[in-house]
Amino acid sequence: MDTTPGPAFETRAIHAGQDPDPVTGSVVPAVHLATTFRQPTVGGEPKYEYARSGNPSRASLEEQMASLEGAGYAYAFASGLAAEDAALRALVSPGDHLILPLDAYGGTFRLVESVHAPTGIAATTVDIGDLHALDAAWRDETRLVWVETPSNPSLSIIDIAATAAFVHGRQARLVVDNTFATPYLQSPLALGADVVVHSSTKYLGGHSDVVGGLVALDDHDTAARIAFLQNATGAVPGPWDCFLIQRGVKTLALRMERHCANAGAVAAFLESHDKVGTTYYPGLDTHPGHAVAERQMRGYGGIVSFTHAGGEADALAMVARTRLFTLAESLGAVESLIEHPGRMTHAVLAQSALAVDPSLVRLSVGIENIDDLLTDLDQALRS
Repeated sequence: MDTTPGPAFETRAIHAGQDPDPVTGSVVPAVHLATTFRQPTVGGEPKYEYARSGNPSRASLEEQMASLEGAGYAYAFASGLAAEDAALRALVSPGDHLILPLDAYGGTFRLVESVHAPTGIAATTVDIGDLHALDAAWRDETRLVWVETPSNPSLSIIDIAATAAFVHGRQARLVVDNTFATPYLQSPLALGADVVVHSSTKYLGGHSDVVGGLVALDDHDTAARIAFLQNATGAVPGPWDCFLIQRGVKTLALRMERHCANAGAVAAFLESHDKVGTTYYPGLDTHPGHAVAERQMRGYGGIVSFTHAGGEADALAMVARTRLFTLAESLGAVESLIEHPGRMTHAVLAQSALAVDPSLVRLSVGIENIDDLLTDLDQALRS
């Protein structure tokens, strides 16, 4: 859903923050490698002075992404977790309490439990899709609710507008991790979220060749705090990283259309396969969040998860047999990937109440020919 007035998403992805160079006429933004910039006077206020504090390549990416998220401000970071860390530092303080989803990304859970909790920040995990459960977990000191929708790896769907209304009614704020949906498929700020975070390593970059993160928001005071943290902690992307992410975003709309089409076909295939237990994909009518996803998303994304009917041993054997789906962590790129979350991306949760089903397999469905992908999955499941 694209609620931002003016040029369409696809047009802004190519033009926002990317005017032709006024000196050379170049239609591609330059990669500014300089670490320092000439200052016209001592004590003046130059636009750029030192690359950690600001860089034209980063500024161009941030302007592009602010436009696509419908945000007043956007800030690029060296990784998705660096972006999440800045958002947490800006929004919660020692003595505060935050609420995470039961199926939070393992890296997010680790960041909260091992980095922020020791500073005096309390956290509770709950089924955020159940507002009664969210209400039961609420404390007087609750200041923040963190949402992933779709979630990683179980693809739960949270009603952003309803959750935002609930959270704001209690004078707290809502962060939405929009990595899986991307701004092309979902606009959290327009639905009431306060802050959006991304691992731009994934769909925004889209080619498995760059690591990055992003925070987007509207509130001026919080934005100033994020900007301060970006400079003070120095977890900034280099100019070449910014260039690669910006180049990837130019084709985001086209890629997401193909990702969604392929993932939908894969989900339908898996749902009827005799070697598959449960298939998780918001585009399926059988998915419990389908109606909400249909209402708040433009498409259902490129990630499909499923349980192997034979259990963990068969799931582990199956992920090692694919030929086109590469066994690897990460997601959101042009090539299809397969992984076992319980032993790979979510291993940090293995001994906790949040442990992933050991029979679960996660697919990042790429943009290859769909018949080739289905053939590969079928042979891996039946071997």
